[in-house]
Amino acid sequence: MKKIYNPIKESWPALLKRPTVTIDDIEITVNKVFNEVKQQGDAAVLKYTNLFDRVQLDTLSVTNDEIQKAIKSVPAELKEAIKIAKANIEKFHKAQKTEKVSIETTKGITCWQEKRPIQKIGIYIPGGTAPLFSTVLMLAIPAQLAGCSEIILCSPPNKKGEIHPAILYTAQLCGVTTLYKVGGIQAIAAMAFGTESIPKTYKIFGPGNQYVTVAKQLATRYGIAIDMPAGPSELLVVADKNANAAFIASDLLSQAEHGIDSQVLLVSTSKQLITAVAQEIQQQLNKLPRKEIAQKAIENSKLIYVENDVIALGLINEYGPEHFIICTGNEDFYREGIQNAGAVFIGKYTPESAGDYASGTNHTLPTNGYTKQYSGVNLDSFLKSITFQKITKEGLQNIGKTIEIMAEAEGLLAHKNAVSLRLQ
Repeated sequence: MKKIYNPIKESWPALLKRPTVTIDDIEITVNKVFNEVKQQGDAAVLKYTNLFDRVQLDTLSVTNDEIQKAIKSVPAELKEAIKIAKANIEKFHKAQKTEKVSIETTKGITCWQEKRPIQKIGIYIPGGTAPLFSTVLMLAIPAQLAGCSEIILCSPPNKKGEIHPAILYTAQLCGVTTLYKVGGIQAIAAMAFGTESIPKTYKIFGPGNQYVTVAKQLATRYGIAIDMPAGPSELLVVADKNANAAFIASDLLSQAEHGIDSQVLLVSTSKQLITAVAQEIQQQLNKLPRKEIAQKAIENSKLIYVENDVIALGLINEYGPEHFIICTGNEDFYREGIQNAGAVFIGKYTPESAGDYASGTNHTLPTNGYTKQYSGVNLDSFLKSITFQKITKEGLQNIGKTIEIMAEAEGLLAHKNAVSLRLQ
């Protein structure tokens, strides 16, 4: 990891740049796949599954037999762990439910807001080198709690044309029964346009690589909503001289192993800690089975020394990390001051891994600085707010003149007339 000492503020944008390919570099490919899927449906999806995943499929649907076979093959210990995580995630997301808001704004005028589920949800679950069955929990659970009537799941198949058993087990545990063996750009395109096999959805959820991220953004041009731009994983740790270097190194590596385009940062007010963490990273890295992937991510990552907490907090808010770990004596300063972060982990016994799996919070979070504009996935991500109003005769008399004056001032006389006729 690169060590940087006292970077001047003018250098922050370049220093904090993510190691990602620009959209222009991959949008041509995404557009090509989208156009073919839109025109050719399943045929295009099968073609690109063969090209990108190197497997030739006869059908895209996952059968009930495949699901039952997967359920039997998942070890009992893993099943129990998934059930515990499911219970915690359900508790936290259930607690996010809000009641109807209703108020009489003027005598005779009642306004209220109610929430309705988004009817058709598409869930994308990455496969490849790390089949993220935990993401099924993070997306299917709040979708079920929200009352979404149609939830479909797409995940890339392996070379045998199968989805990882733990993904299938978790999906059925969360009530998702419509699953498809399709990944990458073609999965997002299929859920955006619909094909002969895969239904069109209203909103697409789920993390993925840079191609999936761009595909999701492109889907918004066709009237499809997305959860957020969620690309390569990232983590920032802030720590002082009393922090545990081994713990910090383990947290940094836990995100570095996600992929070669992941990025991890340590911001510290202690040069000694930076040196200790660098040494720990090398020691722990050598023991990881995904060493090669983590090593490449580490090359994109940085250890940054700053003189005080105020500078550190400013730099962190400028970066806007997906995951933010606080390991300092004055943790309240950072907890209260953080403005841009997807999820915050406080204290030396709160590893980011807890949020990834089982503590209860959602791990589907904005990356690449989008924490400045987006929230992570939560129960409201699967709901729409609809406003209602009811005006009595007395209510219209109370507000009618106000509406008439404003409508006339804007030159919209039909608006005024709609009120004037009623007042007469």
